[in-house]
Amino acid sequence: MKNQSIAERLKYQRKIKGLSQEELSLRTNVTVRTIQRIESAEVNPHLNTIKLLAAALDIEVNDLLPLDDPKEETIKKKWLLLMHATPLLGLVIPLCNVLVPLFLWIHKREDNPVYDEHGIKIINFQISILIYALLSFVALITVEGFGFFIFILTTPLCIAIVIFNVIYVLKKDKCYYPLSIPFLNFKKNTASKAIVLILLTAFVTSCNTKSTDTIERLDGSTISKDSVTYKIDHITKEAHVTGMAVAIFNNNQTVYEHVTGYKDASKKLILTDSTNIYGASLSKAVFAVLTLKMVEDGIIDLDTPLETYLPKKIYEYEPQTKWHDNYNDLRSDSLYHKITARMCLAHTTGFANWRFYEPDMKLKVHGIPGAEYSYSGEGFVYLQVVLEKITGKNLEELVQQYIFKPLEMNHSAFEWKPEFENDFAYGHNKEESLYEKDKDNEPRGASTMETTFSDYMKFLTAVFNNKIISKESTAEMFRPQVKINSVTQFGEGAKLTSNKYDDIKLSYGLGWGYLETPYGIGLFKGGHGDGFQHYSIIFPQSGKGMLIMSNSDNAESIFKELLEYGITDKYIPWEWFKYIPYN
Repeated sequence: MKNQSIAERLKYQRKIKGLSQEELSLRTNVTVRTIQRIESAEVNPHLNTIKLLAAALDIEVNDLLPLDDPKEETIKKKWLLLMHATPLLGLVIPLCNVLVPLFLWIHKREDNPVYDEHGIKIINFQISILIYALLSFVALITVEGFGFFIFILTTPLCIAIVIFNVIYVLKKDKCYYPLSIPFLNFKKNTASKAIVLILLTAFVTSCNTKSTDTIERLDGSTISKDSVTYKIDHITKEAHVTGMAVAIFNNNQTVYEHVTGYKDASKKLILTDSTNIYGASLSKAVFAVLTLKMVEDGIIDLDTPLETYLPKKIYEYEPQTKWHDNYNDLRSDSLYHKITARMCLAHTTGFANWRFYEPDMKLKVHGIPGAEYSYSGEGFVYLQVVLEKITGKNLEELVQQYIFKPLEMNHSAFEWKPEFENDFAYGHNKEESLYEKDKDNEPRGASTMETTFSDYMKFLTAVFNNKIISKESTAEMFRPQVKINSVTQFGEGAKLTSNKYDDIKLSYGLGWGYLETPYGIGLFKGGHGDGFQHYSIIFPQSGKGMLIMSNSDNAESIFKELLEYGITDKYIPWEWFKYIPYN
């Protein structure tokens, strides 16, 4: 009967919360099969499993595991009353507010999970109050005037909370202790270990130690790394994403990395963090940092027309590549000479994304340079070609010298290298078939970077910590340069205006997209090519962020859900990107 009672209550609580068995599983570390077996009364679940399920359903453990004997209800009330009321002895006998509840908890916690749960909450609160009392005494002698009020309010507040819980537990069998520091959690430990843990946490680490098994999200909430891993593995399979690598940043450093899936689905070859991945437009973020480094070194200025750096017109130079440095089309153009480095990085040159998207496939400027946002790889390449002519070095030499070698990004380049043959990812279409690998691209700052998940994490970490360019240059790079009013980034929607994204102040910085959230500004950069879809966003003020890299045309369909789950980023303009969710 006990199993059946648990089964009925779990099923009932899950349904009133509107959750499927799969959704409940995602909120816990409990498998779908285990939930199914509990609900069919096939197993007697472990207490820890019940606690996980109760936490996910936002209910009390006792709601899933009631007492079998109704007569025991009165006894339970008495014990709970004793546990909640005895801390008042601390007003007469020092430390009894902690020691008596601790004794009762050790004595009763094995009898029923409700005693365990309430006891832990009481102990956590009473130890917290001791610390607050100590701090209030310090405030009394150090903070004139205001410190006195803090000191005299601490004890009455504690008494009021204790009395409230005595009444609350008698009526509802529940308790609520605000301001508690979680010294103890709901795990079975010996009392001695618990006390040692409390002392270490309270007096050695000042209660600030964070579990290495959790991730802090933008809103301050935490999530277990295991649950993120489960989420990624589950959703990539559901959406048929061939391979994916995800990193999460806390305090300007990576705290979570996970790689799943295949680099070659046809041969079932595993994707790893050292597998070469085509970076697509993630290239632009790297090139932007390179350009700001050139600005710091006095090689170029952001607001000087690029044409003025060259001894002759850009279209008078003999092309050295297949097509990208051929500017013969600009001979009759009267506007390109106004273009600056800032305009190239902010996508305001007036160039099309690529010249072959023009009806006549010829490069030209649309509108006045600097006037409005229009995403353009051609703008980045124009700036690249000018930098190459000024420095006498090609893009690959510059990026290796200033970025890849200093950061030890030893598996990154803006051109294909023979050593990449040993471990590279194929792009996969929506049916998970392979695209042919493009290996003959000439270096272009907008699009040709080859890198690895591990290497690109190094780059984002360097950006967070100003390792290549100064804090001032980073701030300029991240400053909004032009507001974005288009309905979508590409396609017909790019020609239509809207105020839809005004609430996040969607804009573009120098090489990075810009948005604003209640948790500070966010700087994003994506990448999209045949079989490769990436997205990165960093929040420099909080030191948090997320990197997603994939070799699948289905990847963008899960970006929104991953960002919301992993770091509570609910501000991604997914409709502007056309990141249509898979379900």
